[in-house]
Amino acid sequence: MANTYNFGMPLLDAAQAQKHVTVNEALALADAVAQMRLKARNVTVPPVAVDGTAYGIGVAATGDWAGQDGNLAVQANGGWLFITPKLGWRGWDESTGEALLYDGVDWTTDAVAVAASGAGTHFRVAEIDHVITAGASSTTVNIIPDGAQVIGVTGRVISAISGTGMASWQLGVAGSVNRYGSGLGLGLNAWAKGLSGQPQTYYADTPLLLSPDTGTFASGTVRLAVHYVELSLPRAV
Repeated sequence: MANTYNFGMPLLDAAQAQKHVTVNEALALADAVAQMRLKARNVTVPPVAVDGTAYGIGVAATGDWAGQDGNLAVQANGGWLFITPKLGWRGWDESTGEALLYDGVDWTTDAVAVAASGAGTHFRVAEIDHVITAGASSTTVNIIPDGAQVIGVTGRVISAISGTGMASWQLGVAGSVNRYGSGLGLGLNAWAKGLSGQPQTYYADTPLLLSPDTGTFASGTVRLAVHYVELSLPRAV
């Protein structure tokens, strides 16, 4: 029986009996990989799964997945169909909420370009809901990761900001308190969108700093998102 080049879907033979079995298998594979959504990656024990769900098989898989390390497993008709991913395939990891790109050896996350060696350029967004504490400033957790080149920071007030003697606020980092915005609104759904004026790379995990233009904060919550580029190394040899 022949298979299609890209997805490895089975093709019907002339005068084949029980054609529905082959057709259903092909449809199951097409449904799983045409807009690929993996329930999880690096899974080694076959789970109880709903027909049509797909998983990325990890190293030293067991049971029905033995010998299928690195392949994709698709549940179909109570059993498993296996697909070997190809360089350049894209998908989505439902368990982590990350975009996937297959580099020929493994799945890499949030990549826009990947070399054959595994070296990659990744566009990422880190998002938190920051509860403002009372005082002259409010510091987030270390939302900017070490080695990130930040394109910019956006934000949305999701609980109105209050304080004493203040009319607006500014967003930045220690040493540059308004790098990502100033004169920002206090009310629900007020927003911030600050772009880095030049390539801005951080060489240590770094928090964002919120501060009032004058006066002090009392309360409020801001949803903050850091938009950044990150590089990955070629694989070890």
